[in-house]
Amino acid sequence: MSLEPQRALVAQGCRVAAARGLVDGMLGHLSLRVDDEHLLIRCRSDSDTGVAFTRPADIRLITVDGTAGAPGELDGYRVPNELPIHIETMRADAKHRAVAHLHPPAVVAADLAGIAIRPIYGAFDIPGAWLARGGVPVYERAVLIRTAQLGKEMATAMGGRPVVICRGHGITSAAAGVKQAVLQAISVDALARMSLRVRAAGGTLREIADADWDDVPDLGSGFNVDSAWRHEVARLPAQPS
Repeated sequence: MSLEPQRALVAQGCRVAAARGLVDGMLGHLSLRVDDEHLLIRCRSDSDTGVAFTRPADIRLITVDGTAGAPGELDGYRVPNELPIHIETMRADAKHRAVAHLHPPAVVAADLAGIAIRPIYGAFDIPGAWLARGGVPVYERAVLIRTAQLGKEMATAMGGRPVVICRGHGITSAAAGVKQAVLQAISVDALARMSLRVRAAGGTLREIADADWDDVPDLGSGFNVDSAWRHEVARLPAQPS
């Protein structure tokens, strides 16, 4: 089975995240589980120019042990130091086939300022509101997550939720697919940005009223994922060759 469509999608997800300001420079990576023993993940080469310029060729097949998943897959490429983020997140929940580890400044700033990510708006971003209902958990260590033990700690802090904030570091977003994992990250970033704006204006952050939830409907994946993803792809700069 050809993995080229999946490589292209993971690369596209990297470029979408960068275009939204969720990563900068060389930092951040996305992955997609292929089977129980293999995943596709963004790797780095000596000619890498940054996440915003990710090519399908930068998405390599590896094993859960971090070795090449097929002959030649890691020739000229290096697996991310924080591979345990991906492995342990996937191991913690079988539904998590895609993992995005990103560094959105607004989310980091809001958390460091003591602002919890909560559903302060409704119809402005319905998927984001539902994502934040019940809160977005925080992993309180500002460390490079490069061991299985640290990956397990982060996954435990995630507590079965789709997104966890890594204090002084970034976020990890997990979902059944690449599009959803990146779109969740965009929604959390939007909530953080709005929270910071409200605070900067001297306002008080309040969650939407309980009575409003019945009229904040799930519009379905055709709108929340498919239409949203078409928009994200359409606003990208020209795809790198």
